[in-house]
Amino acid sequence: MCCEHCSHESSCLVTVPVFKGLNEEDIRHLRKVTKSRMTHKGEYIFREGESSSTLFVVKEGLIKLTKTSADGKEQIVRLLFPGDFFGLYSLLRDEKHYINAETVQQTTICSIEKKDFLKTMEGNSDMAFRFLVAMNDRLYEADESMGNLSLMEVEQRLAKALLLFHEKMKVKNEAFTLPITKKDLASFIGTTPESVSRKLLAFMSKNIIHMEGQRQLQILELDQLKRISEFG
Repeated sequence: MCCEHCSHESSCLVTVPVFKGLNEEDIRHLRKVTKSRMTHKGEYIFREGESSSTLFVVKEGLIKLTKTSADGKEQIVRLLFPGDFFGLYSLLRDEKHYINAETVQQTTICSIEKKDFLKTMEGNSDMAFRFLVAMNDRLYEADESMGNLSLMEVEQRLAKALLLFHEKMKVKNEAFTLPITKKDLASFIGTTPESVSRKLLAFMSKNIIHMEGQRQLQILELDQLKRISEFG
């Protein structure tokens, strides 16, 4: 499905900061070359070792970027929410993907080919600058994630993950469904599902959160959860 006939407001590209502020000519060009498709839960956008020359954007849904060890154990490296983009390593370096991109739920993604993306960026210095800033933010997030895994306790890492879901899903004070299973949540924060369950129960006993069932959650004490997530 091509986005050529979508309005500027409805195009998934406008949700990405890198593409904001483009002139009308660039917008028209990108809309003509941007494609959109719906993917099913568990579908791979690409796998480690595959090549592509495409920039992907999450329009709706959720994607997990993972690495798989030699013994088949999966580690979630990053979660991608609506507005996030991915596939940059293969796009810019003409090298194979070093990671897997798998949908966690039914997801709509948009894609733009390398030649079209670079053509637009070369003619727009503001966009090129925003792209560099976005890459810098990615590096910072990667460094922070590594620091969290090595220096923070499980309780702190879990608190940060819940705050991330709260922010990305824009739930305010309402209850929401955890976007990933406890198994995936454990992989995301570098622990076991059993540890996740114990820490969630501990948060409940302190009235920091309320849960119904396995994944329905409401944050009752946002400030307290933020304090727990802080290191040092």
